[in-house]
Amino acid sequence: MIPDANRPNAVRNSAGATLPVGSDEDTLAGYARHKVDASTHRVGPVTPENGYRTDMTLGPAGRLAIGALFVSVSSVLIDLADTTPGTATFYRCALSLPFLVVLAAVERRRRRGLQRDEVLLALLAGAFFAGDGMLWTRAIAEVGAGLSTVVVNVQVIGVPLLAWAVDGETIPGRFVAWVPVMILGVALTAGLVGGGASGTNPVWGTVHSVLAAACYSVFLYLLRRTGMAGRPIQNYFVVMASTAVVALVAGWFWHGTDLTPGAQVLGWLLGSAVAGMVIGWLLVATSSPQLPSHVGAALLMLTPVGALVLSAVALHERPTVLQLTGCVLILLGAYFSGNRLTGRRTDRAPDRPRPERPSP
Repeated sequence: MIPDANRPNAVRNSAGATLPVGSDEDTLAGYARHKVDASTHRVGPVTPENGYRTDMTLGPAGRLAIGALFVSVSSVLIDLADTTPGTATFYRCALSLPFLVVLAAVERRRRRGLQRDEVLLALLAGAFFAGDGMLWTRAIAEVGAGLSTVVVNVQVIGVPLLAWAVDGETIPGRFVAWVPVMILGVALTAGLVGGGASGTNPVWGTVHSVLAAACYSVFLYLLRRTGMAGRPIQNYFVVMASTAVVALVAGWFWHGTDLTPGAQVLGWLLGSAVAGMVIGWLLVATSSPQLPSHVGAALLMLTPVGALVLSAVALHERPTVLQLTGCVLILLGAYFSGNRLTGRRTDRAPDRPRPERPSP
């Protein structure tokens, strides 16, 4: 007997096939495995033959690029807030939770709640995100925004390496060839070349930048992995809650956390929470599981480009020719390193077995 799509435990996909609710196919990762008509601009099939669809203008790649640009808006607003690392990280996440809890509740009604292992991974991702935010904010003052930005963005190498080491994901040679170009682009955009670098404590600033880069890479890897089960918004909500708690506690012992920073600072941090956490990182969290790790890492390199443009508009900073050249290199690298490439991922996360299909 073929299951009836009118039954409450079944749904019908775009191809007309009846699928059980909560099955692998009734998840975000599951939909990415089914062929959808190109006119819908959805993700193509994930198969051994053609892998991921990574067109830079369609589907999850486009959404992740938009998310990266919103994250860059957040970085400028943090600069305007001018507060301690713990305060900025705590309030950015805490102020986003009322928005995210509504979205997570909607997803929970459509898909079941999180499993224990998903919650644990999300909590761990939040801890690393808190470490990244606090260390990077501190490194800006110690070694300058230029060098700290360059070091943190070595995630373009770290995330694919983690996916290769843990999940056995293929790293295309074309991506490897474009990595030095993107790193050079970040260096130029951040002002590291041409006298743009500055800082008060280069040694500790470099140490904090390297630690921030490690935390950032692990966070991005875990964020992508937690979303593979088809409940990315619920996972992301747990990540933000974990980040807020860790930042509050750690910030209290490291340069302080101001619980009453004032209305003006809270206003900037609220804007950062909406732009960066509710829109930017949420788009990253929901899109990255549908892309190979190297494509997601390359697209996140657009963040310093967006920050440079917004700084010119909001902070009246004038980019130099070298900085504009760096933007061009990043854009070229992000496009050509991922466009028309394939990444072989034909199953879900290795630690989550594929659910059995219902017998007819």
